[in-house]
Amino acid sequence: MASVDELPIWLVDDDPDVRESLGQWLEVSDLAVRPFAEATAALAALAAGDACGVLVSDVKMPGMDGLALLDAVQGLEEPPPVVLITGHGDVPMAVTAMQAGAWDFVEKPYSPERLEECVRRALERRRLALENRRLRHALREGDLAGRLLGRAPAMLRLRDQLANLAPVRANVLVHGETGSGKEVVARCLHDLGPGPDAPFVALNCGALAPELIESELFGHEKGAFTGAQERRIGKLEHASGGTLFLDEVESLPLAAQVKLLRALQEGEITRLGSNAVQRIDLRVVAASKVDLLALAAEGGFREDLYYRLAIAELALPPLRERREDIALLFRHFCHQAAEVHDRPLREPDAALFQALEHHTWPGNLRELRNAATRFILGLEIPCLGTAAAADEDSLAAQVAAFEAALLRAALGRHGGNIQAVMEELELPRRTLNQKMQKHGLRREAFLDGGDDS
Repeated sequence: MASVDELPIWLVDDDPDVRESLGQWLEVSDLAVRPFAEATAALAALAAGDACGVLVSDVKMPGMDGLALLDAVQGLEEPPPVVLITGHGDVPMAVTAMQAGAWDFVEKPYSPERLEECVRRALERRRLALENRRLRHALREGDLAGRLLGRAPAMLRLRDQLANLAPVRANVLVHGETGSGKEVVARCLHDLGPGPDAPFVALNCGALAPELIESELFGHEKGAFTGAQERRIGKLEHASGGTLFLDEVESLPLAAQVKLLRALQEGEITRLGSNAVQRIDLRVVAASKVDLLALAAEGGFREDLYYRLAIAELALPPLRERREDIALLFRHFCHQAAEVHDRPLREPDAALFQALEHHTWPGNLRELRNAATRFILGLEIPCLGTAAAADEDSLAAQVAAFEAALLRAALGRHGGNIQAVMEELELPRRTLNQKMQKHGLRREAFLDGGDDS
């Protein structure tokens, strides 16, 4: 779509003299004009995605009239404001037009100044609507790509799913191993949904003693039990209007699961030691590193609570299943560590990338971040000792791994710029393509947003 500053005024009228005179007036007023002799042509152009700032149409025209055009335009995904030109004294028609979604109407005979004023107000509204849409899109895409780095297919699918789920209030169950970024996903759902101004409350169910779980979830009144010296607002009540993140939800005792289920079904809680009912309205994002349905089959989790929490489900891939993202993520964590600890940024060499590639990363992103911080601080990275197993491989395997690491490092340095990589490694294009295909390297995984044709 054209820039919001270049949106033309579409003028639909079967009278060529009106089109010419009115078009000239609007153009003299520094407004771009696109004339149409019939409504069907304008509608076809809109359906094709042509840029339109405001649609100005006469009502009485042969074939499709202005009211029929207005009705058809309202069915488009992003309909432009429609200004209708009506006959003198045709008040009922004007009322009908406004009820059908017209921005405004101008009654004949009209002064060009009156129409220009109406068009400019409608155009400003159109510009604001498109700008807000662009900003929302930029926020969604930029925020998700910035927080959930990676070009692995699983990460691309995850970002699409998050963008789709964030605006709705459905509860979400997130599956993922320890350190895979479950809370990051929960915060993305929150920030792109209710927004950062709404409450985001996190509770690690596995870090609390069983006897404290209910107090943490539902709150308590002073004197409700030994040690309750003052009123405490529970996490469910505190998160009302926003998001409650329940990490390690599989650790909830069965008694607490029953009460949580009822609270979510009824939309209300009662603090321990109180009879007063408190209304709540929130979305729950629960996270688990185990299969809750399998746990339910063993009697360790309530199946009905599972179905209440898992309106939507998201799966976070472990790092070992997205190895193409390891180099990108390691560099990202290195940049963060260098900034936090005020240390110079170091460039990983091919040997380090080879070690990163061989490691299985049981701690996932948390472990990789730790490794990057140690690297920036000049410390040993103990977890990469397992890469020594590569020494037992055949010579061909070691050479292939070293070659893959060199290619990955060069692609990372140049942000996926193939020409720059060819020049650095002194490889012809065909050979570089063959080697990248051999090692499963995709240029898209290293793009930095520059011109890398």
